Amino acid sequence: MQTSDRPLASSFQFARTASVTRKTGETDVQVSLNLDGTGHCVAKTGVPFLDHMLHQISSHGLIDLDVQATGDIEIDDHHTNEDVGITLGMALAQALGDRKGIVRFGHFVAPLDEALIQVALDFSGRPHLSYGLEIPTQRVGTYDTQLVREFFVAIVNHAQMTLHIRQLDGINSHHIIEATFKAFARSLRMATEIDPRRAHTIPSSKGVL
Repeated sequence: MQTSDRPLASSFQFARTASVTRKTGETDVQVSLNLDGTGHCVAKTGVPFLDHMLHQISSHGLIDLDVQATGDIEIDDHHTNEDVGITLGMALAQALGDRKGIVRFGHFVAPLDEALIQVALDFSGRPHLSYGLEIPTQRVGTYDTQLVREFFVAIVNHAQMTLHIRQLDGINSHHIIEATFKAFARSLRMATEIDPRRAHTIPSSKGVL
């Protein structure tokens, strides 16, 4: 999908939106997003905790997000969790296009009670995840906490970003994971914002990302 040619109000940029559908023998996922939104979110994946985390990305990243997914959750949540991450990563890549004018780098440290999480990311075009969470329990509700890493692996590979996640403090699994998604959302917001000093240029000394 090409980005729309509808100009944004009071801006030289165009609407940065995307809609991606990904269907496999295990899942059917549809993601629509607007990077320049207000944080409106609809998330229906069949995995309640994942829905909760998608709301964090939308709300704190100010991304309008609509995620609809069906999958083989009668087996477990793995395929749905991973494929939502893949499709969201694809949608981010589409909405950013050639990445002209963006800040490119983002970072944030998010507290949630005793938990403190640091996230730094770079829309470098080079997928890499450095993951430093130590989540003390195997599950939060019915959600397998190993799936947090799998979700971010999927996003990183398909949005083509470098992502570093560090746990500075935390003993409560829910707090650690939610602080991670909030820090990711704020980092994402920073990195994808338009830098008016860059105008239509790509944020790289090489001239390409």
